[in-house]
Amino acid sequence: MERKDYERLRWRCIRRALLELDITLTRFLDNGFDKLSEEEQQVFVELADMEDHELWYWLSGKTECDDPRFAPIVAAIRKS
Repeated sequence: MERKDYERLRWRCIRRALLELDITLTRFLDNGFDKLSEEEQQVFVELADMEDHELWYWLSGKTECDDPRFAPIVAAIRKS
């Protein structure tokens, strides 16, 4: 991922309606994103575009992520 794309993604992670998502997504972006494959990075980008409450329910464990594309990334974010 090019630096400018990374910076745009970081901005999207920081400017969430829920502070908890700001912190969770930005922390993962800074510490775990570079360990993902290109395909997994694209899935993370799609997660960053999701509606806050649904995404927060997945990341906090209030609901299980039943989407096989998103589940591994959600699990990685939860562990971070």
